[in-house]
Formats: sequence, C-alpha cells, structure tokens
Amino acid sequence: MSESRVTRVMIVEDDADLREALTATLEAAGHDVVTADCGESALTLVERESVDLVVSDVQMEPVDGVALLEALRRRHASLPVVLMTAYGTIEKAVEAMRLGAAYYMVKPFEARELVETVGRHLRPTPGSNGPVAGDPTTRVLLKVAERVAASEATVTISGESGTGKEVFARYIHGCSPRAGAPFVAINCAAIPENMLEAVLFGHEKGAFTGATSASPGKFEQAQGGTLLLDEISEMALGLQAKLLRVLQEREVERIGGRRTIPLDVRVLATTNRDLRSQVREGRFREDLFYRLNVFPLNIPPLRERRGDILPLVVNALDHYAGGTRAVPALTQAAEQKLASHHWPGNVRELENLVQRTLIMTAADTLDADDLIFEDGGHIGAPGGAADGDLQDDLWHREQQLILEALREGDGSRKFAAERLGISARTLRYKLAKMREAGVDVPGGNGNREVA
Repeated sequence: MSESRVTRVMIVEDDADLREALTATLEAAGHDVVTADCGESALTLVERESVDLVVSDVQMEPVDGVALLEALRRRHASLPVVLMTAYGTIEKAVEAMRLGAAYYMVKPFEARELVETVGRHLRPTPGSNGPVAGDPTTRVLLKVAERVAASEATVTISGESGTGKEVFARYIHGCSPRAGAPFVAINCAAIPENMLEAVLFGHEKGAFTGATSASPGKFEQAQGGTLLLDEISEMALGLQAKLLRVLQEREVERIGGRRTIPLDVRVLATTNRDLRSQVREGRFREDLFYRLNVFPLNIPPLRERRGDILPLVVNALDHYAGGTRAVPALTQAAEQKLASHHWPGNVRELENLVQRTLIMTAADTLDADDLIFEDGGHIGAPGGAADGDLQDDLWHREQQLILEALREGDGSRKFAAERLGISARTLRYKLAKMREAGVDVPGGNGNREVA
C-alpha cells in the first residue's frame, strides 16, 4: 500500500497579513501550503511545485484572480481553483463558475469555512483517478455522486462504453465512509460464464476440477468496502438468481462449502445497456434490476459534456507525457478540432488519440494536423497522411495485435476487446476496417460477439 502524501494548497493573496492568516489556518488543518503574492508569481510557481488546489483572491494586479483562473484552465485543466473576494456578487460568482472555478468564497469568512471548502475541492492525489470535471453537467454529477456516497444505497451507473463509469464508481467509494477499505472491481463480461460464479463467490478445495486450494471470492475480498460489478448486464440469468440471493441475504456460501459467510459490502454496478429494455426482453431479471437500481446514475457521452473535452485532453497529455518529455501545448486550431469531434469512443477514444499523437509528434506544440484520430486518415487507414511508411507500420502492427487477441480468445470478440483494452464499439470499427482492407478476420459464433 502506497504511503499517502500531505496535500498541498497554493494561496494567492496580495495582502501579506491575510496571506499569513490563511496559511496558518490551512497548515493547522494538516495541509502543506505554498504562497504567491500575485497571479504572475502563482503561474510561475505552479510550474515548479506540485499543487492540489489553488485558493486565489480576485482583486489583484496586474493578473487578477479571474485571469489566473483562465490561465490555469488552459495549462492545468484538472487543477481546482477556489476564488475569494470581498466584492462578491451573483454575477461575478456565476461568471467564475462558468470559467471553471470549483467554488467562490465571499470575504469575510470563518476559518472553518475555509478548511471545509478546501477539503471538499482538493484534487485527488496521484493514484486516485478522480473524475475530470470541466463541464457543468459533470460537476453536477459529481455533487450527486458525493451525496449518494454518504449513504449505503446500491448505485447502478449507466452510460456508453468509455464514458468513465468505473472512474465514477471509484469516486463514490472514495467519498464514502468505506474509503479506507478495499475497492474491488470485477468485469462480468470478461470472465467466462463457467468461471464467474467461483470468482464472485469463492470456492473450497476440491469443489471442481482444478480447485487445488480454497479461494475467497470477490465478495469476501471486498469485506468492509465496495464491490463493483462492471457490465452487470452481461451476466447469465442463472448466475443473476444466485447474485440476487447474496444481495438479499447479505451472506455468501463458497462453491463446495457448507458455511455461510456474513457480508459487509456496498455494491455498485455499471452497464452500457438499457437495463429496463433488457428486463422487458427477458435478458435481465426484474427482481435483480430493482435490487441494484436503488440509485441510478447516468453518465452522458462525451459529446454531450463538451466542457470536459479540453480538460481531459490536457490531463491525458500531462499523464502520458509527464516524466518523459515536456508536455506539449495545444494551438487554438487543435483545441477547436478536439472540441468539435463527435467522440464515438468517449473518454477511452480521447486517451487513445493522445497516446498516438504523442508517439507520432515530438513537437512542443500540437496543431490540428498533428492530432491522429482513428477515422481521420492517419492511423487506421494505410497511406493516409505524412510519414506514410510509419503510419503503415503502425496500422499493420495494430492488425497483428487484434488478430493475436482473437486467436488467443478462440475468436471471442469480447475477450479480444478486454485483452486489448478497447471498447466493443472500437473493436467492431477496427474489424470492419480490416475486412475492407482484405484482412481475413477469424469469426466467432453469435454468443461470442461483443454487443
């Protein structure tokens, strides 16, 4: 288990006495604090220091708090900024939130309010994979997630593949009273049906061929914490009935075992399907649906929360380039192209694009033509753009990886998508392109195809 580090807050305030008082308050609350006396100093400092939250005054010269906020949104989109001013108006607060402020505090405020505000809006520390929320819709979803996290309600998180459902599930766990206990995730679509029961519920030695020792299931591993049932709609009906019993009785019995094990586990589920339609079609148990769907949370596709696009790109650039090269900046043309793209593969497609672009481009600035979309005549279509030979090599290597994954999974599209770390939709797209190019793609029977 990695050692947690002290969170670092930057105070930007031109009043030396107030700056000192704010610093003392936050240090007493256990935060590491760095300070700047103006917006320019803050921008310089944030490039050198690791900072989890910025608390800035608005009335400063020559760079005021709003200008600082806008600059930080461009350079460090995932870094939360709290603004404070003695001249608070509804109009200024609305404008600050529209520009991406995490919160807006009006002076004077009590020390307790400052500490609570900082605690609520701190950026998750490395490894927590917290959601990036640049769009108002996403910020509302996070507030809802925080509210439901405080309860024990079972949550079903729905949305298209690649929208970040597991990220939200981890966020709910991290905001809950169970945050210090295990978070265990199991992808119901990635494990063969005849193995899933044993993986979920555990088994005793000799329970079946190959069971050479006893093994706890995912429910037991999640004791005291949270269990995420990812892609729950892919679970077979027979196993759904057994899962329902475990959820109702709050106890589990290992395969081949004779004793029941009491459970203290909070269950979350995700699905990229319409579960109500699945119930009507007889593909999902109605009683299990109502057991899981106590609190439904739908994550819209990326095309419907466009305010997240650029912050996600900046965050991905920082993640994939950090430590190996300077993080490239985006030109206005690149930002416009990214913001206008439809993103059928959602956040997963966005991260793939960033990785491809960083591989192919060593420049410190990324222009629109540097962005390598799957369907933009770059990678994914031989002979598309400049550097054609390298593009072809990458395209053929991608084909090889897909074919190897299909062969390893005996033609299973579901297995291949999971092994490659791509969505079912992305795999279907790539297979169609391969067929168009004359590649012999191994077939799979109907129940092996991904939906």
